[in-house]
Amino acid sequence: MRLSAFFFEIIPISGFFISSQYFSLIIAAFISLILSLLVIVTFYIMEKRVSKFQIFSITMSALLTAGAYSLDNENFIKIQPTIFNGFFCFVLLTGLLYKKSMMKQFFGSQFFLTDITWYKLSFRWGLFFLFLTIVNEIAWRQLETEDWIFVKVFILMPLVGIFMLAQLPLTLRGRTNK
Repeated sequence: MRLSAFFFEIIPISGFFISSQYFSLIIAAFISLILSLLVIVTFYIMEKRVSKFQIFSITMSALLTAGAYSLDNENFIKIQPTIFNGFFCFVLLTGLLYKKSMMKQFFGSQFFLTDITWYKLSFRWGLFFLFLTIVNEIAWRQLETEDWIFVKVFILMPLVGIFMLAQLPLTLRGRTNK
């Protein structure tokens, strides 16, 4: 992933945080969804591809945001990270049980890594997604909306970035020449 791609990923969460300060959680989710779509379109224009991961993420976000709006229930927004992270935890760890590295399925066209590296990344990210699932479940059930937003934006998102950077040495060592 290029550094510019990382910064593009910050745009939707920044839009979510800023708009949540002025509007309802549901409106903030719509703004974040629109910004996410713009990021995906920009990536497509720049690189002529969209990953399966991005397609799944935006589709799930759209469905849960629509559910929140139509039922006027912001809990759909709050459980979105639980569903997203829980799903990826399940997919990654279950894939390993069947001797399939699902990280390779999602990102194999972007990174060329050895099979053992893909397996290690799948295991590590699977456990990390489990951790994020548990933390979000605790946070949205125990905290007020404003505090949950703070945890999501200023604790969990930086943790994702730190975890991603922590995987960089493994990723660099595991590159192939494809």
